[in-house]
Amino acid sequence: MKSVGDVLHLSQIFGVQVSEPGLLLVEFAFSIVWQLLDASLDDEGLLELTPEKRSIWPTVTQDMEIDSVDNFNEKRSEHHDVLCKGNTTMAIEIIGEFLQNKVTSRILFLARRNMSSHWGTFIQQLRVLAAKSVALRNAKHITPEALLNLTSDMHKVVSRKCKTISQQEFNAVIGSGSLTTSSGQCHGTSPSAHWLPIDLFLEDAMDGSQVAATGAVESLTGLVKALQAVNGTTWHDTFLGLWIAALRLVQRERDISEGPVPRLDTCLCMLLSITPLVVANIVEEEESELIDGCDCSPTNQIKEKQSPGRCRQDLISSLQMLGDYEALLTPPQPVRSVANQAAAKAIMFVSGLTVGNGYYECMSINDMPMNCSGNMRHLILEACIARNLLDTSAYVWPGYVNARANIPRNVPVQVIGWSSLMKGSPLTPTLINALIATPASSLAEIEKIYEIATKGSDDEKISAASILCGASLVRGWNIQEHTILFITSLLSPPVPADYSGSESHLISYGPFFNILLVGISPVDCVQIFSLHGLVPLLAGTLMPLCEVFGSTSPNVSWTLPTGEELTSHAVFSNAFTLLLRLWRFNHPPFENAMGDATPVGSQLTPEYLLLVRNSKLSDFGKSPKDHMKLKRMSKNLNISLELIFMDSFPKLKSWYRQHQECIASTLTGLVQGTTVHQIVDALLNMMFRKISRGGQSLTSTTSGSSSSPASGAEDVSMRLKVPAWDILEGAPYVLDAALTACAHGRLLPRDLATGLKDLADLLPATLATIVSYLSAEVTRGIWKPVFMNGTDWPSPSANLFMVEQQIKKIIAATGVDIPSLAIGIILYHY
Repeated sequence: MKSVGDVLHLSQIFGVQVSEPGLLLVEFAFSIVWQLLDASLDDEGLLELTPEKRSIWPTVTQDMEIDSVDNFNEKRSEHHDVLCKGNTTMAIEIIGEFLQNKVTSRILFLARRNMSSHWGTFIQQLRVLAAKSVALRNAKHITPEALLNLTSDMHKVVSRKCKTISQQEFNAVIGSGSLTTSSGQCHGTSPSAHWLPIDLFLEDAMDGSQVAATGAVESLTGLVKALQAVNGTTWHDTFLGLWIAALRLVQRERDISEGPVPRLDTCLCMLLSITPLVVANIVEEEESELIDGCDCSPTNQIKEKQSPGRCRQDLISSLQMLGDYEALLTPPQPVRSVANQAAAKAIMFVSGLTVGNGYYECMSINDMPMNCSGNMRHLILEACIARNLLDTSAYVWPGYVNARANIPRNVPVQVIGWSSLMKGSPLTPTLINALIATPASSLAEIEKIYEIATKGSDDEKISAASILCGASLVRGWNIQEHTILFITSLLSPPVPADYSGSESHLISYGPFFNILLVGISPVDCVQIFSLHGLVPLLAGTLMPLCEVFGSTSPNVSWTLPTGEELTSHAVFSNAFTLLLRLWRFNHPPFENAMGDATPVGSQLTPEYLLLVRNSKLSDFGKSPKDHMKLKRMSKNLNISLELIFMDSFPKLKSWYRQHQECIASTLTGLVQGTTVHQIVDALLNMMFRKISRGGQSLTSTTSGSSSSPASGAEDVSMRLKVPAWDILEGAPYVLDAALTACAHGRLLPRDLATGLKDLADLLPATLATIVSYLSAEVTRGIWKPVFMNGTDWPSPSANLFMVEQQIKKIIAATGVDIPSLAIGIILYHY
């Protein structure tokens, strides 16, 4: 903005020497409108009728190629006149757009309030245009009266919304503009294109279909350092560009109107957990280098440790300037109360009031100080303070708090929350619910829950697992990296020293594991693990669970406090489906081929995840970066450093080999009379009871022989009391038999769908096989499409109009207008 102001000589023209970003933006917008007005008056020869008789702008009319003597003739003269009139009309209409647009009208209102003499001259010229301009009278989209009314209407609308104009109004405009300009406005040396790679990286990290094996912290740290070096910018501009890119990411998700995958919590994780960790890496790396490079004398070392490095100083200045971007700082509705609590905490500090964290936990809107309104900067500063990047002196920054507090009216004597836990209160149902709903505010609090989860009674362990997977996981941004490490550690408990049982010690943890697995299974939670780089470590803890619980008979079960029965099949299904989501298990190999190269499997295979895990664990602690991580990590954490390989999980390895074979080619090899054949027959009888009463099993379609029907539902149920791995081994043959029967007319498509549902109800883990196998079969193109006749299969024609309206509504929200589609066209695409 400063460069623009220097080129246009805005400070000389308007007589303002201050070069603040907000003021420069107002001067620039005002100059554009005024120059359009002067040009329109000059085109029609009306500039002589204004009081100044000339334009104040240093512009000189230049002849164009069409104005030369050689090119001048009657036709070209007419064409030249048409162009001039068209340009004049367009310029006048653009002036009207500036006065009518919500953002630009606010900017011009600021010019009206703060540059009254220049505004008066502008209005006089505008009235001359309205009274004398032929182009304005002939314009199709605006009239002289409407143009004049826009200036008065702008005053009415804007003054009704904001009674006082301050620097914050300028900042709000900058915040709106920063949606397209991410670099530091004040320093002005970094165009927005410098930070575009950060925006692209953040969007790629939000792609829920791909779970990264490496963490976003390391990758983003390297990217930011590279951009700072290549662009030659200050760390102030670099940090400001990083914060604004992360804020924009959150703003793009705040009012998302489409898509089944929630991303707000993942975006907030990126802004309030990942980004502060990136900044911490950069700041701590610089300061550790300063300490290592200082003189060996103790006095110099102490002095160096006490003086912050340049990165920390630039971080502080960037966060101070971040307050200028108000439009980006508006918190999404789900976290508005948390932002208000962060603001209230600062207000209490500034007011000299000391209240414990328990007060903020139970604070309602009625307890808030007057005019207390929190924004995303309050949450960002809390995240930086929690990681020792800032101290509480940030609370007294100018403009950081907008109110002062009196003594709180309703400070409760006993607060039910994290403060109660730290004081030794037992885990009662009321306290458990409060801890699940409220994120922990410090590492000590989350360590207390981890201690209960490892040393408490069985009921206390289950309660602690529920608390860890509650708000502390999803929105405990200040301690999120510790929470997910604790959860990962709890999924891999060590063998007790006095354990002597024949079965795995993991079996007794079934209900405890199930709470953890269900708690981290939502889409946002998996992405949070991915952003923090714990996918390989998590995969290494899930594989033993799958191997053990998948090899256990469903007769092993537990009765939960709710009275519900939990089987080993349920625990296995939760662990197995979560494991599969850590790589693109259902993508056919040829999707990863490049050109004429031989098709290869996806990079994120189980073997690859284990290799990354083993590599990280074996190398951990050897680099300076690891030393910084160790300083931040909890001393109570217990993670096994033992290397593991796929050969340690024979059942999982066998399934994975079969899975790859099913995707690569059609299925063969079911031998009659084997255990697998019996399970397949039992599954088909369970899924298609009506058809199986006809006396022939559907397996005869593929195996070439018949088998007697099941003796009854009880017999089928008993035959399916087998480990989960055995059912998964037979699932592809079940699908092949069902598809073949459907193609030969022995099975209706509707019965196929209900049968697949019954299979998934029996063992939810089979959904993975259903998805991967059917996807592979579709790509092979050997099956006929299902005829939607409304009888055997529901026809979509009855709902097409409603579906079309919903699609149009979603697209219209993006600003795209589409014509109505004919029903026949939609049916064709169906």
